[in-house]
Amino acid sequence: MTNVLIFAGGSGVRMNTRARPKQFLQFYGKELIIHTLENFQNHPEIDGIVVVCIEDWIPYLKKLLEKYQIDKVKSVVPGGATGQESIYKGLVAIHEYADDDSIVLVHDGVRPFVNESLISECIKSVKEHGSAITVTPAIETIVTSKDGKITGITDRSKCYHAKAPQCFILGELLAAHEKARGEGNTNMIDSASLMQHYGRELYTVLGNFDNIKITTPADFYTFKALYEVREQQQIFGL
Repeated sequence: MTNVLIFAGGSGVRMNTRARPKQFLQFYGKELIIHTLENFQNHPEIDGIVVVCIEDWIPYLKKLLEKYQIDKVKSVVPGGATGQESIYKGLVAIHEYADDDSIVLVHDGVRPFVNESLISECIKSVKEHGSAITVTPAIETIVTSKDGKITGITDRSKCYHAKAPQCFILGELLAAHEKARGEGNTNMIDSASLMQHYGRELYTVLGNFDNIKITTPADFYTFKALYEVREQQQIFGL
């Protein structure tokens, strides 16, 4: 069984949106979260989805799920005080209907350009290796600095940007979260960092460059451009 945990708990501060969180902004007639969810809804290997959402917006999200017939969503749960706690709550919700040995893909609700091929490759990697961290190659020079002075320049051919989905065996990821909670370790930046911290081997899957996370106004314009390119490719068969 393969499941998806969608994190949609952001408040939209960097997007400068006051009326609604960024995941509920409309783009081309659909809310951003729906653009994201449809990619998993339409994938034949995805069995169930759990969405972690800002509590006050859960009723609105449920209306959207019904409107757009996103019927693979098993439950919508309120987020926690941190991203890590929110992911944990989502994992617990998945564990209510899925076995320990099932696959879970953790993905951002504001990352709408995940495609069918990437989802398939992630699932394949988890089946073969037990993990799948979506990455894209670094295309600019990576430096380290201290007090405004560059202290090192890293070989960028060995550097990648970690993105999403980040995918694991459900029981293993849930166990790592529970161990972290028991140790008071509650501020890991993402699932990959958490799993590496507890000694798990992580395997990469090369992602598409347009699989961007929309968090700033500049990202909004990038989304519009990418969306229009995809639409034209479909119309003209490119």
